[in-house]
Amino acid sequence: MNETVFIEKFPTPIQAKATDDPIEILRFAEEQFQRGAVAVAMLVSIRGGAARSPGSLIAVAADGSYCGFVSGGCIESTVAFEALLAISQGKDRVVMFGQGSPFFDIVLPCGGGLTVAIHVLRTASVLRFVLERLERRQPAGVRYSPRNQVLAPTDPPAQSGWIEEDFLSAYRPRTRVVISGRSLEAQMLARCATVLDFDVTRLESADGDYVARAIDAYTAVVLLHHDLDAEKRILAAALASPAFYIGALGSTRTHAKRIEMLASSGVSKADIERIKAPIGLFGPARDSASLALSVLAEIAAVRQDIGEQ
Repeated sequence: MNETVFIEKFPTPIQAKATDDPIEILRFAEEQFQRGAVAVAMLVSIRGGAARSPGSLIAVAADGSYCGFVSGGCIESTVAFEALLAISQGKDRVVMFGQGSPFFDIVLPCGGGLTVAIHVLRTASVLRFVLERLERRQPAGVRYSPRNQVLAPTDPPAQSGWIEEDFLSAYRPRTRVVISGRSLEAQMLARCATVLDFDVTRLESADGDYVARAIDAYTAVVLLHHDLDAEKRILAAALASPAFYIGALGSTRTHAKRIEMLASSGVSKADIERIKAPIGLFGPARDSASLALSVLAEIAAVRQDIGEQ
């Protein structure tokens, strides 16, 4: 069959869900694979500026529905069309967009270029592997071999990128925000974090075992108490945990008292320096909404600075 004639019969690509969360994209791919053919498009190379990181995904079903992003929205429908072509041929393909691309009518606003590898799924096992690990709040890795057209589980790399002829993707659990405090600020922070799809945990007690279970390496602990004594147990548990962020409410003067109390109880200088206080990326915040934005911005900045761990 002539390829041009076949292309005319392709379904129109339609965005099924607007999300860049790998968990949601992979769930979509797994669900669609139970109904028919699915291709996964991966951002594997960036030339110049880009809106997404290497390893970003789009899952495309045979009916034209797709989920995910590899750009700021400029090329997603075109990537979906290329994925439909790959599905029809039963063959993986690599496509360039923007700078260096054969598609002269597609100019990315950032002025750069992207390379997207499209893999036609033969099995959903790799999807289940990644989803199961992320749901257990463990990192997951995927290795894609363009030569062999194989997508397989692997140990998560430090960051997504090429290793010789294979592309390795790293996927990390969602940021969990553990909030301690019953203040208005705590309520507002929980609301904002939930809207942003963070994994939100409110601490209603200072039970040590519960706190230890709630905090992992992908957790930010936020102490929003107006009394230093009220935060003592939670702060101690946070400092004993692998949390990547620990922030505490209070002025510079309040934090000086906190440092004095911690030092006198034998807490090391290194642990004390883990505490972000006064809390937030900007300040002072004089209302609960501004404080919530400031804290979440700081959490996002810290996680980005440590390279998603």
